[in-house]
Amino acid sequence: MARPKQISANPAPGAGTVFALRALGLVLAARWAFSMSQMGYLSSLQAMTSSPWACINLVFIFLLVALPGAKPRMERPLHPLPQWLRQALRFLALLTFSFAVFSVCAFVWASGWRRFVHALAETNGWLLVGPALYVAVMWICRPRALWRTNIAARRFSIGRYAISLDPVSRTTMVWAENRKLGQYDARELSVKWPEPPSAGMLTPATDPPTHAVRAEAEARRGVFARGPKIELQWNSPAAAGHNRTTVFRTPLTTSGDRNAAKALDSSLRQI
Repeated sequence: MARPKQISANPAPGAGTVFALRALGLVLAARWAFSMSQMGYLSSLQAMTSSPWACINLVFIFLLVALPGAKPRMERPLHPLPQWLRQALRFLALLTFSFAVFSVCAFVWASGWRRFVHALAETNGWLLVGPALYVAVMWICRPRALWRTNIAARRFSIGRYAISLDPVSRTTMVWAENRKLGQYDARELSVKWPEPPSAGMLTPATDPPTHAVRAEAEARRGVFARGPKIELQWNSPAAAGHNRTTVFRTPLTTSGDRNAAKALDSSLRQI
């Protein structure tokens, strides 16, 4: 007797990203069709043939709705889209957002705030919702690592880089977004932390103490304002010409990145 097929209630990792992008594309397509119905489909098609921005919007909406090559996968929970599609969506969203903001600013400059508020009410807020949707697409397609940090599974995420460590085979795989940088021997990898600025080299000893303290504070603020950068270095004595090679260099912008870097450093030292 054949047993019924078990269907998991949990969606595949990355399905939410695909659903969100497709929903944004359907919203933009519905608004585009509504605008065409108000202007007339024939006149709208004639205007599109002479407007490069209309063609860019059509390509952008088509890619959002179709999402060619997008497939949620367990091993890539944060990257269900192929890299070319992610880059194309981010670039087209930036172009359309820039044109939308320029058009709104030009309208406000030429007509004034009163007519802009009136047009905003007539379009049900679309003059602001449209650019917000482009920003949402850029945010969803931002550079990210393949997965989130899971110290128990020896998976680390620092910035847009993902590191997978196998303690049995002592190998480490490094990914930049969804592009594999390489596979390395974990015993030949090390984390290089940024060196703090030396207080003795900031100002001469003859300067007043207040200037020295101020210079030290400014130097520390300048170094850590953008986040300290760490390096993952590969030192292989067997590979000629590859000694002390930097695998990647990235700033620690969040506390999660700092914790992941500390955990990665500790795991590499234990191997």
